[in-house]
Amino acid sequence: MITVPFDYHAPRSVPEALKLLTTFGDEAKLLAGGHSLLPMMKLRFAQPAHLIDLGKITDLRGIAQVGNEIRIGAMTTEYDLLNSKLLADKVPLLVEGAGLIADPQVRYKGTIGGDISHGDPGNDHPALMLALDASFVLQGPKGERVVKADGYFLGMYATLLEPGEILTQIRVPLPAAGSGYAYQKLKRKTGDFATAATAVMLQMKGNTVAKVSIALTNVGATPLKATAAEAALVGKAINDASLNEATRLAMGICDPAPDQRGDVDYKRAMCGEMTRRALQKAHERAAKA
Repeated sequence: MITVPFDYHAPRSVPEALKLLTTFGDEAKLLAGGHSLLPMMKLRFAQPAHLIDLGKITDLRGIAQVGNEIRIGAMTTEYDLLNSKLLADKVPLLVEGAGLIADPQVRYKGTIGGDISHGDPGNDHPALMLALDASFVLQGPKGERVVKADGYFLGMYATLLEPGEILTQIRVPLPAAGSGYAYQKLKRKTGDFATAATAVMLQMKGNTVAKVSIALTNVGATPLKATAAEAALVGKAINDASLNEATRLAMGICDPAPDQRGDVDYKRAMCGEMTRRALQKAHERAAKA
């Protein structure tokens, strides 16, 4: 199928884009990389009368360190994340995650902001953002607000982003020195969404866990923060007993939908396995840091 007719707009600044959003209201859609919106338009699940392309707004691109956090423009591509020396040094979990998203063609055009804004629990960045305790800068006609990733995702394709607002920036606090990290993702083939995936950030104090963050991809209506599993690990050594308990608790919050990737029991089991592997890998990296 082809899309219904629409008017195309290519603003060169955030204020210009916001003005267009205000003018056209519900008839307008924002275009980032286009890998989610354009297929929906071709199937006529989305039928905007106006398409506002953010690709020419240079202020929405780039990666920089500001104080104790990394700031990433929402239109920064997966390719840019993969090739950022700053991220490789400071937030390598983001680099690892970007390398597991879709395929090289998609990564050249797909953007971190588009991935987050779409609100698809199958996307990878939402869980990565939860694991990294990230915040999002939302800009609208009433000004700018900053919201935490934890609580931003409300349901399938639903987020705290309000009509007339644009996600302009992602802010990630610098992980503590010596932190371990991992993103373990099971998928059927290159380019597919995760059957299940787990992101982990881990800090050790001697032989015991000082702090851990665990987030799950595509096993619920939103990305899930495995807070009970995190609490169970703090103060414990990473061993078979603690890993078994953490994976059990992570599996306990899963509520996946059956589809061609597997039934509920299989997906829940794979979430447990990805959680175990991510914790083990993060522990290995923390020991070498």
